[in-house]
Amino acid sequence: MSHTLGIRQAQKQKTRQALLDAALGLLEGQSLSSLGLREVTRAVGVAPTAFYRHFRSIADLGVALVEEALGSLHPMIRTTVTAADSSDERIARAIELIAGHVDAYPAHVRFIARERHGGVQSVREAIRDQLARFAEEVSAELAKDRAAEGWSEEDLLMLAHLYVDQMLITASLFLEALDGTGEDRERIAQVATRQMRLISIGRQHWLD
Repeated sequence: MSHTLGIRQAQKQKTRQALLDAALGLLEGQSLSSLGLREVTRAVGVAPTAFYRHFRSIADLGVALVEEALGSLHPMIRTTVTAADSSDERIARAIELIAGHVDAYPAHVRFIARERHGGVQSVREAIRDQLARFAEEVSAELAKDRAAEGWSEEDLLMLAHLYVDQMLITASLFLEALDGTGEDRERIAQVATRQMRLISIGRQHWLD
């Protein structure tokens, strides 16, 4: 009996993932607000009623895509911003993480970039909540630095949001350069490095 339940659960998870993958593929050329339920189920080859065994709505599926796109990044973000010998080392790690993630998951990055300001409120809120978590995690790591002495929690969180926003901008630029040359990518990395250094320099003099 338990073996049968295990098979059913595995099949259910497989169908759920197929719906997510199909939606992500369809969203390469359109926004979530224009995506139809039947369009997704047709791509997977299941009946429209089967969709509701996994998601309440297309918006609910979109929230699941946000979790899939950003949820796994939290431990990597924390590792990237942990104490380093220099701010340049931390910046280099951040840019390497961003470039690698864009290369590995371009459809997810494109989805987040489009839907961050898209027409589905629950998805916008899910993205906002994930980015707020990133900022809180970055802030917690920055607070461990000697340079954070005398900083208020509010100011550290503001600084963390600056870094997270800059990482998002850099991800969008790497996404645009996916079909570009190595020189294009190097130029993006150089500009992003300079911009993050500017934030770091401002940090050094904030308490002045």
